[in-house]
Amino acid sequence: MSADLVPGTRSPAAGSPSAAVRVCVQEADFDLAAEVAAIRAGDAAIGAVASFIGLCRDINEGDRVTAMTLEHYPGMTERAIRAIVEEAQQRWGVSRVTVIHRVGTLKPLDQIVLVIAAGGHRGEAFAACEFIMDYLKTRAPFWKKEQTARGARWVDARQGDDAAAARWERED
Repeated sequence: MSADLVPGTRSPAAGSPSAAVRVCVQEADFDLAAEVAAIRAGDAAIGAVASFIGLCRDINEGDRVTAMTLEHYPGMTERAIRAIVEEAQQRWGVSRVTVIHRVGTLKPLDQIVLVIAAGGHRGEAFAACEFIMDYLKTRAPFWKKEQTARGARWVDARQGDDAAAARWERED
């Protein structure tokens, strides 16, 4: 399990304290209310908090899924997530971000991932949250294996995820 605070790359306003990032890759479940309370704590400049929770589904590609196992490379995964978050902070200036991604074996309806972005305004918080999630699906080194009645199978990348991430590409 990994949990830490890392200085961000940009604050929402000039002179603001540096941003905070919390990245956790863990087997344990998470509590949305506790995580939102933590990201808001003591920062009166936060005017908006946007969040996303991804859940384990019970059907994929027409087959009933009884379990999903998520694997990752410790260290590499956290660095990849931090890079995604830093890019979101550079683009939208959100002051605080929490990303929790579970690994191990999960059952349908279990929570898989939590992304919270907090900043001065809702537009920036929503955009940063959506960007982070789109890039987690395509750039973070996670591997998923589903258990079905037909046996175990690795989950391939989806074209829809690539298309969602591609809309954020820009020329600098």
